[in-house]
Amino acid sequence: MEKIASCPICKNETFNEFIKCKDNTVTNEVYTIVECKGCTFRFTNPRPAANEIGKYYESDDYISHSNSNKGIFNKLYQVIRNYTISGKKSLISRFVSRGTLLDIGCGTGEFLNHMRSKNWEVRGIEPGDLARKFAVSNYNLDVKPEDALSEIENNSFDVITLWHVLEHVHELDKRVKELNRIIKSDGVVFIAVPNCTSYDASYYKENWAAYDVPRHLYHFTPKTISKLFTQHGFNLEEIQPMKFDSFYVSMLSEKYKLGKINYFKAILTGLKSNYLAMSSKENTYSSQIYIFKKAN
Repeated sequence: MEKIASCPICKNETFNEFIKCKDNTVTNEVYTIVECKGCTFRFTNPRPAANEIGKYYESDDYISHSNSNKGIFNKLYQVIRNYTISGKKSLISRFVSRGTLLDIGCGTGEFLNHMRSKNWEVRGIEPGDLARKFAVSNYNLDVKPEDALSEIENNSFDVITLWHVLEHVHELDKRVKELNRIIKSDGVVFIAVPNCTSYDASYYKENWAAYDVPRHLYHFTPKTISKLFTQHGFNLEEIQPMKFDSFYVSMLSEKYKLGKINYFKAILTGLKSNYLAMSSKENTYSSQIYIFKKAN
């Protein structure tokens, strides 16, 4: 375990305890999420070190980047993922019609395979051995392990995507600096992360599935992710909701809260979360896509 002495964003060294959450997927251990007194950034502290974190992903119940259809959550994950892939492509095409794309944390490669079929030149980075090997063998994609990021030349890509990946990265500053280095001067970076200011987060509290400790090291808000990227030479262009996430997260949260899923309650909570976010226009959806460009 490692303890973070200073805020990953503003380097302030004083924090308040925000909430304690249990690892509901692997160990049942309890972790503390703290809030920085300087910039309000929330992060898991202490946390497993980079050389320890792998064992916290070793579970049949951890389905991110999985291609399994076993169980209702896996099936639901696959259906939503397949539906949203085309939506991601449409969103990207609003900013860049075609070009080179790097997907960091590409998992088993479905998104990259879809983009390649639309005449994009694609590459992937995936730290997980099994997912990476699946992407290469099943789709014949160019996918490399995480350490290959440092070997990419400057100004290489028109688009870089991280779909629910940034919250897992130990060296946060280093990663955002790398994004600035390898994106082209007119390129676009798409970052999808959970939003702990959403209604479903406030409703489920310590049982909110998107806290997902200790795998989620950081718990972003629109304010804190914007601050992080701004100080590394990016401008925030737009924020887009991921409306399906509120339903999926609410179903998992019901399971963590009650030991079983109340589907009706989960659907109502997801609907309410989306409705309140849409009504307030304050960017408080359960998960959101942040679109960044290099500052001039």
